[in-house]
Amino acid sequence: MPVLETERLILRPYRRDDFPSYSALFADEQVTRYVGGVPYTREQSWTRFLRQVGMWHYFGFGFFAIQEKEGGAFIGEAGFHDPHRQITPSLEGTMEMGWALSPRSHGRGLASEAVAAALAWGDREFPALRKTCIIEPGNETSIRVALKHGFREFWRTTYHGRPMLMFERRSTGAN
Repeated sequence: MPVLETERLILRPYRRDDFPSYSALFADEQVTRYVGGVPYTREQSWTRFLRQVGMWHYFGFGFFAIQEKEGGAFIGEAGFHDPHRQITPSLEGTMEMGWALSPRSHGRGLASEAVAAALAWGDREFPALRKTCIIEPGNETSIRVALKHGFREFWRTTYHGRPMLMFERRSTGAN
Protein backbone atom coordinates (compact mmCIF):
# COMPACT_ATOMS: atom_id res chain seq x y z
CA MET A 1 0.00 0.00 0.00
CA PRO A 2 1.42 3.35 -0.96
CA VAL A 3 2.09 6.37 1.23
CA LEU A 4 1.03 9.69 -0.28
CA GLU A 5 2.17 13.09 0.89
CA THR A 6 0.62 16.49 0.37
CA GLU A 7 1.64 19.86 1.72
CA ARG A 8 -0.03 19.21 5.10
CA LEU A 9 -0.98 15.53 5.13
CA ILE A 10 0.32 11.99 4.97
CA LEU A 11 -2.08 9.41 3.54
CA ARG A 12 -0.79 6.07 4.74
CA PRO A 13 -1.79 2.52 5.64
CA TYR A 14 -3.83 2.11 8.80
CA ARG A 15 -1.98 0.96 11.90
CA ARG A 16 -3.57 -0.97 14.72
CA ASP A 17 -2.83 1.91 17.08
CA ASP A 18 -5.06 4.14 14.88
CA PHE A 19 -8.12 2.28 16.10
CA PRO A 20 -8.91 4.34 19.23
CA SER A 21 -8.89 7.53 17.14
CA TYR A 22 -10.79 5.79 14.35
CA SER A 23 -13.44 4.59 16.77
CA ALA A 24 -13.77 8.09 18.24
CA LEU A 25 -14.12 9.53 14.71
CA PHE A 26 -17.08 7.30 13.85
CA ALA A 27 -18.67 7.73 17.28
CA ASP A 28 -18.94 11.48 16.58
CA GLU A 29 -22.44 12.62 15.60
CA GLN A 30 -21.05 15.33 13.30
CA VAL A 31 -19.08 12.72 11.35
CA THR A 32 -21.86 10.12 11.10
CA ARG A 33 -24.63 12.58 10.37
CA TYR A 34 -24.16 11.79 6.67
CA VAL A 35 -22.57 8.36 7.10
CA GLY A 36 -25.58 6.30 8.08
CA GLY A 37 -27.00 8.93 10.42
CA VAL A 38 -26.12 7.18 13.68
CA PRO A 39 -22.80 7.12 15.59
CA TYR A 40 -21.02 3.78 15.35
CA THR A 41 -20.46 1.54 18.34
CA ARG A 42 -16.90 0.46 19.02
CA GLU A 43 -17.73 -2.94 17.53
CA GLN A 44 -19.17 -1.38 14.35
CA SER A 45 -16.10 0.83 14.04
CA TRP A 46 -13.85 -2.22 14.36
CA THR A 47 -15.70 -3.99 11.53
CA ARG A 48 -15.42 -0.88 9.35
CA PHE A 49 -11.73 -0.50 10.23
CA LEU A 50 -11.00 -4.09 9.20
CA ARG A 51 -13.00 -3.64 5.98
CA GLN A 52 -10.91 -0.62 5.04
CA VAL A 53 -7.69 -2.54 5.59
CA GLY A 54 -8.98 -5.65 3.76
CA MET A 55 -9.97 -3.82 0.58
CA TRP A 56 -6.29 -3.46 -0.34
CA HIS A 57 -5.82 -7.24 -0.30
CA TYR A 58 -8.68 -8.00 -2.68
CA PHE A 59 -8.83 -4.97 -4.94
CA GLY A 60 -5.40 -3.34 -4.88
CA PHE A 61 -7.03 -0.15 -3.61
CA GLY A 62 -8.64 0.97 -0.39
CA PHE A 63 -8.79 3.74 2.15
CA PHE A 64 -5.86 5.68 3.51
CA ALA A 65 -5.49 6.83 7.09
CA ILE A 66 -5.03 10.60 7.05
CA GLN A 67 -2.36 11.96 9.35
CA GLU A 68 -1.45 15.61 9.78
CA LYS A 69 2.23 16.25 9.10
CA GLU A 70 2.38 18.84 11.86
CA GLY A 71 1.89 16.95 15.10
CA GLY A 72 1.22 13.55 13.51
CA ALA A 73 -2.43 13.26 14.58
CA PHE A 74 -4.79 10.81 12.87
CA ILE A 75 -7.61 13.00 11.53
CA GLY A 76 -9.63 10.76 9.23
CA GLU A 77 -9.72 8.64 6.12
CA ALA A 78 -10.05 8.98 2.37
CA GLY A 79 -9.84 6.49 -0.43
CA PHE A 80 -11.73 3.90 -2.42
CA HIS A 81 -13.72 0.77 -1.86
CA ASP A 82 -16.17 -1.56 -3.56
CA PRO A 83 -18.58 -2.38 -0.71
CA HIS A 84 -21.07 -4.25 -2.93
CA ARG A 85 -23.89 -1.99 -1.79
CA GLN A 86 -27.46 -2.98 -2.49
CA ILE A 87 -28.12 0.25 -4.35
CA THR A 88 -29.69 1.08 -7.70
CA PRO A 89 -27.95 1.58 -10.00
CA SER A 90 -25.17 -0.72 -8.85
CA LEU A 91 -21.72 0.70 -8.21
CA GLU A 92 -20.00 -2.69 -8.16
CA GLY A 93 -16.85 -2.72 -10.22
CA THR A 94 -16.21 0.99 -9.67
CA MET A 95 -13.78 2.64 -7.30
CA GLU A 96 -16.31 4.18 -4.92
CA MET A 97 -14.63 7.06 -3.15
CA GLY A 98 -15.28 8.27 0.36
CA TRP A 99 -13.77 10.56 2.96
CA ALA A 100 -14.39 11.48 6.57
CA LEU A 101 -12.43 13.91 8.72
CA SER A 102 -12.52 14.83 12.36
CA PRO A 103 -14.66 17.92 13.03
CA ARG A 104 -11.59 19.70 14.45
CA SER A 105 -10.12 19.45 10.93
CA HIS A 106 -13.14 20.88 9.12
CA GLY A 107 -12.99 24.17 7.28
CA ARG A 108 -9.28 24.03 6.46
CA GLY A 109 -9.38 22.42 3.02
CA LEU A 110 -7.90 19.17 4.31
CA ALA A 111 -10.64 16.95 2.84
CA SER A 112 -10.05 18.48 -0.57
CA GLU A 113 -6.29 18.03 -0.19
CA ALA A 114 -6.70 14.36 0.76
CA VAL A 115 -9.24 13.66 -2.00
CA ALA A 116 -6.95 15.26 -4.61
CA ALA A 117 -4.02 13.07 -3.54
CA ALA A 118 -6.09 9.87 -3.46
CA LEU A 119 -7.65 10.61 -6.85
CA ALA A 120 -4.28 11.35 -8.44
CA TRP A 121 -3.06 7.98 -7.19
CA GLY A 122 -6.25 6.19 -8.29
CA ASP A 123 -6.15 7.73 -11.75
CA ARG A 124 -2.50 6.79 -12.15
CA GLU A 125 -2.87 3.19 -10.91
CA PHE A 126 -6.37 2.40 -12.22
CA PRO A 127 -6.95 4.77 -15.15
CA ALA A 128 -9.68 2.66 -16.75
CA LEU A 129 -11.83 2.28 -13.62
CA ARG A 130 -14.73 4.65 -13.12
CA LYS A 131 -14.58 6.61 -9.86
CA THR A 132 -17.92 7.07 -8.06
CA CYS A 133 -19.26 8.35 -4.77
CA ILE A 134 -22.58 8.70 -3.00
CA ILE A 135 -23.46 11.73 -0.92
CA GLU A 136 -26.61 12.70 0.95
CA PRO A 137 -28.26 15.82 -0.55
CA GLY A 138 -27.81 17.85 2.67
CA ASN A 139 -24.06 17.27 2.84
CA GLU A 140 -23.16 20.46 0.98
CA THR A 141 -19.52 20.39 2.08
CA SER A 142 -18.87 16.94 0.58
CA ILE A 143 -20.82 17.83 -2.55
CA ARG A 144 -18.53 20.85 -3.03
CA VAL A 145 -15.44 18.66 -2.56
CA ALA A 146 -16.75 16.12 -5.09
CA LEU A 147 -17.60 18.76 -7.68
CA LYS A 148 -14.24 20.48 -7.21
CA HIS A 149 -12.50 17.23 -8.10
CA GLY A 150 -14.45 16.45 -11.25
CA PHE A 151 -17.32 14.33 -9.95
CA ARG A 152 -20.67 14.97 -11.61
CA GLU A 153 -24.09 13.88 -10.41
CA PHE A 154 -25.56 11.15 -12.57
CA TRP A 155 -28.40 9.65 -10.51
CA ARG A 156 -30.62 10.16 -7.47
CA THR A 157 -31.57 7.14 -5.43
CA THR A 158 -32.31 5.87 -1.93
CA TYR A 159 -29.92 3.85 0.21
CA HIS A 160 -31.02 2.39 3.54
CA GLY A 161 -34.08 4.62 3.42
CA ARG A 162 -32.04 7.82 2.96
CA PRO A 163 -31.92 9.91 -0.22
CA MET A 164 -28.58 9.81 -2.04
CA LEU A 165 -26.94 11.61 -4.89
CA MET A 166 -24.72 9.42 -7.03
CA PHE A 167 -21.64 10.98 -8.61
CA GLU A 168 -19.13 9.70 -11.16
CA ARG A 169 -15.76 10.87 -12.40
CA ARG A 170 -14.05 9.36 -15.36
CA SER A 171 -10.29 9.58 -15.57
CA THR A 172 -8.31 9.57 -18.79
CA GLY A 173 -8.57 6.11 -20.32
CA ALA A 174 -11.91 5.25 -18.70
CA ASN A 175 -14.53 3.46 -20.77
